[in-house]
Parts: sequence; C-alpha cells; structure tokens
Amino acid sequence: MKIVPVADGPAIVACNTCRYTADTRDDATGQRGGAQLVAALRKAQAQDPTLAGVAVQEMPCLFACADFCTIHLRAPGKVGYVLGRFAPDADAARAILDYAILYAASETGQVPFKQWPAGVKGHFITRTPPPGGLVE
Repeated sequence: MKIVPVADGPAIVACNTCRYTADTRDDATGQRGGAQLVAALRKAQAQDPTLAGVAVQEMPCLFACADFCTIHLRAPGKVGYVLGRFAPDADAARAILDYAILYAASETGQVPFKQWPAGVKGHFITRTPPPGGLVE
C-alpha cells in the first residue's frame, strides 16, 4: 500500500473496485460498479460546473464490500460519511454530488435531513469523526 497525497478539501472518495451489485462483481462488460460510479461522478461534474466544489477522488477498496458502490465523503474539520448501495449510474452520481455540495457548504458536515436529495436517503452506512475531534 502506498499513500498518495491529495488536495485537502471537500472530497468524494469512491471505491473504484466495488462490486456492481450485492450479488455481481462486474457488469456484462466486465467492469466493476465502483469504476462505473467514478466515471458517472466525473461526467456529472463535467456537465455541471456548479458541482466542481467537491473533488472526486478514487481508490481501491474502502472495505465496505457488503455495501457495493461505496463512497466516503470528507472535508477538513467536518464529520465524514460513508455511503453505499448505489447503482453506478448518472442519477446516483447526481444525488451524491448534490449532497456533497450541501455538505461542503455546511459548518460541521451536517446537512438538515429536509435538504437531502432523495437519491442519498437510505444509503448512509457510517458517520466518521473528523481527525482530532468527536461529535457531541
């Protein structure tokens, strides 16, 4: 394993090796769901400049294999979130990015539930404390 430095700012870290579904590793073309989700996230950003405020980063295996198509949402000084069980498509990518923009604009990383895009509801797996802090 090698740690690669990245810019310190709001980011969606997507697992590029995630399963396509809970029961299927790859799609019919042999591509992993995680790789497809990364591509969908990047395509959504390229199509809408308002989504550029959050970096899309990728790495192999977030160790959330039971929850395919997993992302980690993080930013300095904010609580982080792991979300999964997404279809690797444009709708999921847009919902993730829409939520990430709200997350980045928030003070602590908490977005009021009434503002959540429908596409992220039911996809939260864990909440992670920021480095050097805990949530009360």
